[in-house]
Amino acid sequence: MSDVEISTTVKRRDFLNGIATAAAVGAGAAIMPKPAQAAVTGLKPHYGMLIDLRRCIGCHACSVSCKAEFDVPLGATRSWVEYVEKGDYPDVSRSFLPRLCNQCSKPACVDVCPTGATWKRKADGVVVVDSDVCIGCKYCLLACPYDARFINPVTGSADKCDFCLHRVEKGLEPACVNACIGDARIFGDLNDPSSKISREIATNPVTVLRPEQGTEPNVYYIAADHSDEYTAAAQGRYVRIDTHRRQQERK
Repeated sequence: MSDVEISTTVKRRDFLNGIATAAAVGAGAAIMPKPAQAAVTGLKPHYGMLIDLRRCIGCHACSVSCKAEFDVPLGATRSWVEYVEKGDYPDVSRSFLPRLCNQCSKPACVDVCPTGATWKRKADGVVVVDSDVCIGCKYCLLACPYDARFINPVTGSADKCDFCLHRVEKGLEPACVNACIGDARIFGDLNDPSSKISREIATNPVTVLRPEQGTEPNVYYIAADHSDEYTAAAQGRYVRIDTHRRQQERK
């Protein structure tokens, strides 16, 4: 699928969602963004994402829509997809592992920032970066266990996924969720037990990346293959992990 086709699909889906919302409002339904709902219930939202690898086909619609949404410079990535190949012929398999900032509950990047340019929002739990305060020291890049940050060559500051806050605050889904043709991505409020993401996590076995790091990620996976090349090699098994990123080595 080309960038143009994906962009057209995203715009069409946003347009249809807008029509549905307008129709519901016209019918008297209480349609409001999550922060407004949280204000009514007295609970603050805590945003997270669930990626169901049973539905992912590795099409890169998520990473392409992310680049288009933020005009991400060439060679840099806010979101990417890994290809995991494993086994010996004829018993072989190939799976996909989408990656992005994990919006950790205990983010290591926040602790090391010397200027306070990166912090975790109390309003919704999203970790953000203030490019006007960031000095580009790269401490946060080194601290992140998921290699989810990069120095933006245009701004000179640290950059990463922020769950498309500019969209979420308008009641829209993140661009990657909106563009996913397999509906493999679910975004929502982890503090709301009735939200789709909470229901799916409650009824499916889920995993996170590198739980041993103690950062408590808020990006969850269903049926993810966490195979590691180095561990596999030590055990005499074949595993190959490829990515379209400039940084080929996986964290």
